Amino acid sequence: MMFFSIILAVVTLLLSILYKPSEFNTDALLEQTVSPPRVLLLTAHPDDECFFFAPTILALRRSSLSPEIFSLCLSSGNADGIGEQRKGELVRSLDILGVEKDNRWIIEHPQLQDNITQQWDAEIIAQVLRPFVIEHHITSVLTFDIKGISLHPNHFSLPLGVSYLIKSLSSSSHISVPRLFSLVTVPVLPKYAGLPSAILTRLGISQAFLAFEPTVDSLPVFISGISDYLTTARAILAHDSQMVWFRYLCMMFSRYMWVNEWVEFKSQNA
Repeated sequence: MMFFSIILAVVTLLLSILYKPSEFNTDALLEQTVSPPRVLLLTAHPDDECFFFAPTILALRRSSLSPEIFSLCLSSGNADGIGEQRKGELVRSLDILGVEKDNRWIIEHPQLQDNITQQWDAEIIAQVLRPFVIEHHITSVLTFDIKGISLHPNHFSLPLGVSYLIKSLSSSSHISVPRLFSLVTVPVLPKYAGLPSAILTRLGISQAFLAFEPTVDSLPVFISGISDYLTTARAILAHDSQMVWFRYLCMMFSRYMWVNEWVEFKSQNA
């Protein structure tokens, strides 16, 4: 009986740690010289926004800096011929996550099609992205890193495309250049140790303990609370066409349901 009481106490303590969301160094993600900061989430496919980026979206909506959040998805996810259905699912997901209807777009481009074997061309990504960044005065672009979380080539094409755009904008004196931040890909063990991984992060456990590759000090970190997790789950369930068995496992075990760490992306030639 005492054993079960101890277990219950420990579980209660751990859940209380994650009852409320928390953030660390998050102001580094936002351009504070512009009010409000204007943040663009760049994704490759419908459902990326909730499977990977939801902790950040939900935290930014609470930020005291009141950033304006935009979403640009570069394909309809039409690999299986259900692109139109997936567009509707993305709309419902972004409704749940709280991205305004006028601030979100889905691109259909013949050379930016959902394909698990194809890396997208950086110059084409930059061409597609350019008018959105300029017209809406985007100050920060958030996207995948060069490992793409899941090693999907469409994912890791995105930071290269944004980097290409930033280089081209830098040559123009009258256009403001956004900063680029990439979501850190973690190794397999912490990637699928969702709730425990989130608790350890909340407690300040070092990256080295979790076998992270070294990045930089003071990463911007967003950690969802229980309410945020449930909101993320609702957004995922809006993607009816994608809800096969392993998606439910991702909902249960993925670190990205709970934690987002960001690093500013610097091109090698910058």
